Amino acid sequence: MNLKFTVTGEELSDILLNIATVRPVFIWGAPGIGKSALVQKFADDVGMECVSLLGSQLAPEDIIGIPQIKGETSQFMPPKMIARKEPYVLFLDELNACSQEVQKAFYSLIHERRIGEYHLSEGSVVIGAGNRSQDGAIVKTMSTALINRMFHVQLAPDTNQWLNWAYENDLHPWVTDYITQRPDHLFSEPPKTEEPYSTPRSWHALSDALKSYGAGEKDVPEGILKVLAFGCVSSSHAGNFLAFIKQLGNKNLLNEIIKGEAKFPSAPEQRDVLYFVAQSFRAKLLMELPENKQSLDAKTQNLAHRAKAMLKDLSHLNIELAQMVVSSDEGKVLPEWFMIEIVRDLPRLIKNEK
Repeated sequence: MNLKFTVTGEELSDILLNIATVRPVFIWGAPGIGKSALVQKFADDVGMECVSLLGSQLAPEDIIGIPQIKGETSQFMPPKMIARKEPYVLFLDELNACSQEVQKAFYSLIHERRIGEYHLSEGSVVIGAGNRSQDGAIVKTMSTALINRMFHVQLAPDTNQWLNWAYENDLHPWVTDYITQRPDHLFSEPPKTEEPYSTPRSWHALSDALKSYGAGEKDVPEGILKVLAFGCVSSSHAGNFLAFIKQLGNKNLLNEIIKGEAKFPSAPEQRDVLYFVAQSFRAKLLMELPENKQSLDAKTQNLAHRAKAMLKDLSHLNIELAQMVVSSDEGKVLPEWFMIEIVRDLPRLIKNEK
């Protein structure tokens, strides 16, 4: 399922506080984007225990329980994990990965908050979550009856909120510093092949791996550092991350180039650093230049002016990297007004784009 509108983590927290208490909520989103963490945060915020069930590992009896003879009749005894006296948050993770039989077992639990004769404790909350079909995860078609029993919301990554969380949880500074400079690398769509890709969860994993080796650059052998980076995040992001580590001594290099206080690195052994700076330059333009030229303020007007001079300098060093900065890769394009000025002032950059 792809909803027309998406929400950030902060918006989802607000929705859960207002809607989940009266209606079951289903959270759609790519693997590793932070769905489980936000549900746990909601449970902590409302002071209730969070009980998680993984849909892909459930059988119907895990929900409805097993029959027990009571005199001349029998009744189903729900599992101890579900049948609690105190109100709690029941989190049905990977709900759309379970079989149709298990989905049926959820009907009354989600719609009426009961299993057979057992009713969830007053005040309990039911939240579901699952991946989208395009994510390459285990996904089964969810029945229309189950879909119609829940309020649906789609979570999108939010770099600022993730960075706030990362600082609070003491993630490795290399990771937080890198994502601060390359916020567009926090998340990438799942690839069609079997390979690591970037998500908030995979960057957290890379942080844990780096911490296990120590906190300083000299504590991690270069070969191991490559293994760690390429084993956690997207290949292109891993390469940029390694280049970023190499230029930690010049972490403000891009800002210094924009101010005219430094130049693009030109030595052959600095090619990977040059590539990283060029990528960061493109990301900064995408993030800060407004769609309409009329919206330029003094800061962005200066950035646009300096950007053209920087592109000219970069094209003399490496025309391919300069063209990469103004390209339309990954569906992300620079503002039309800026591209018109590039075509007018620096035609060499775009002559090979077609």
